[in-house]
Amino acid sequence: MEFLKIIIDYGIMGLLIAMSLGALTIAIERHLYFKKIDLKNFSDKRILELNLTNRLYILASIGSNAPYIGLLGTVLGIILTFYTIGNEGMMDSGKIMMALALAMKVTAAGLVVAIPSVFIYNYLIRRVRVILTNWEVDNGR
Repeated sequence: MEFLKIIIDYGIMGLLIAMSLGALTIAIERHLYFKKIDLKNFSDKRILELNLTNRLYILASIGSNAPYIGLLGTVLGIILTFYTIGNEGMMDSGKIMMALALAMKVTAAGLVVAIPSVFIYNYLIRRVRVILTNWEVDNGR
């Protein structure tokens, strides 16, 4: 069951870190794109909207799936804890609590990734709506 500990520590936590970095990268890229966009270059609102919402679905997917990935890590950690208890028989309660606390860290990490991702996604969607409204005002629609 040592492989399960490695999967939890490196696999799931690594995936959550990668998701966090991906969300941050997309957020920065979209923010910079929104700052430099010239609405005069777009004659069709639909094309503008496609350009504005590019890659935002990834941010939404990260925000909605990170808690589940964290929960998966917690469930695997609890399975590992129960397996260890069953394998060793009597165990010190301190060791059990430490193992369960370490399992819960993955859920916390999932939430730490998800909450800012959802916040940033909502912020960027709001910016998209404002830019689209400005385009409509400028083009008399």
